[in-house]
Amino acid sequence: MTEGERRLRPPSNRLNEKAVTWWRAQWLLLTLVPVAVLAVLGALIAPARTWLLVPAAALAVLGLACTVFMPLVWFRIHRWEVTDEAVYTRTGYFWQEWRIAPMSRIQTVDTVRGPLEQVFKLSTVVVTTASSKGAIRIEGLGHELAAELAERLTHITQATPGDAT
Repeated sequence: MTEGERRLRPPSNRLNEKAVTWWRAQWLLLTLVPVAVLAVLGALIAPARTWLLVPAAALAVLGLACTVFMPLVWFRIHRWEVTDEAVYTRTGYFWQEWRIAPMSRIQTVDTVRGPLEQVFKLSTVVVTTASSKGAIRIEGLGHELAAELAERLTHITQATPGDAT
């Protein structure tokens, strides 16, 4: 391996483009529930109307801004890659996190599909390792790709000798 190959580089694979819409749906739901509660209470409780509707409006504007922009930023940042040696991920926004899980440390590989993920035909691959940091999650993958990735990881880890350290 040359010096250039040993350097830490961003993982090469992007998430499925549907992940942007999935994240937007999550933001909308997260915004809609408290805004609706505040708006209904504001409509029903006349003495507190201003104290309820002003925060509802502010939350709606902030939530809509996050719904539009945050998923686009996340899509540019979030990456993943699997090699014969390790699983690599990069996630985050303010605190970006790069995770590397050597194949010899992988204990289980799972796929998860929440209700919204099912609507958008997406899945999450969860790679559980012998790390105190916890599992590595590769979210926003197409369902078929996630299944293929889980199968590939299972085959690679079975063929990889365990780490004795």
